Amino acid sequence: MPYLVEILLPVTHTRESRANLDRLRDELTERFGGATLHVDSPAEGIWDDDGEVERDRIVVAEVMTDDLDRTWWASYRKELEARFRQEEIVVRASEIEHL
Repeated sequence: MPYLVEILLPVTHTRESRANLDRLRDELTERFGGATLHVDSPAEGIWDDDGEVERDRIVVAEVMTDDLDRTWWASYRKELEARFRQEEIVVRASEIEHL
């Protein structure tokens, strides 16, 4: 069964942020043969951080893959956390069924 892997990326409206997204898109396309980035209508993440309300604008990047290389994804997540200057970036996978 194939997997849908989603990466939730906090972004700002800067050239650096756009360059990071472009680089991510190119890397995923090269490795997986394609990628989808939902950039035109970013979601908003909101959470409580010790009494302070934190907010992020989130872009979701998606790829489909037949194999889920957990070691590669864990390493790539760490790389993205450094690149996007984040404590944690969510990378999640779901099994998909083609209808």
